[in-house]
Amino acid sequence: MSYKVLIVDDSKLARMSIAKLLAALQPEWVWVEATNADEAMARFAENGADIALLDFNMPGRDGLALASQLLSLKPDMPVAVISANTQHEILARTEQIGAAFLPKPLTQQCLSTFLASAKQRFQASV
Repeated sequence: MSYKVLIVDDSKLARMSIAKLLAALQPEWVWVEATNADEAMARFAENGADIALLDFNMPGRDGLALASQLLSLKPDMPVAVISANTQHEILARTEQIGAAFLPKPLTQQCLSTFLASAKQRFQASV
């Protein structure tokens, strides 16, 4: 089954890197990209998404604020916040809102583990 992934990062290079990893792991999946939270919400309204991969540090609202907003609209959506900032407060807030935390630089193994968990959640809800 194919899923749609929302990739949000203000860095084009980071979005390209995430998309490359995603394509290697799940070539049949599609993705939509956005550069910030406002653009992400517009893309989500236009196209929907099954999974979200969000940068933490972005201009305007950060990835945690965006994750909260997406989860309020679609509570069962697997959401990951991606950051090199591994401070306890960030990790705790990520867990508190129900998102996963993936450290930067994002590795194929780390993304693979998150995507496998997301697929299990989808299969369990069928």
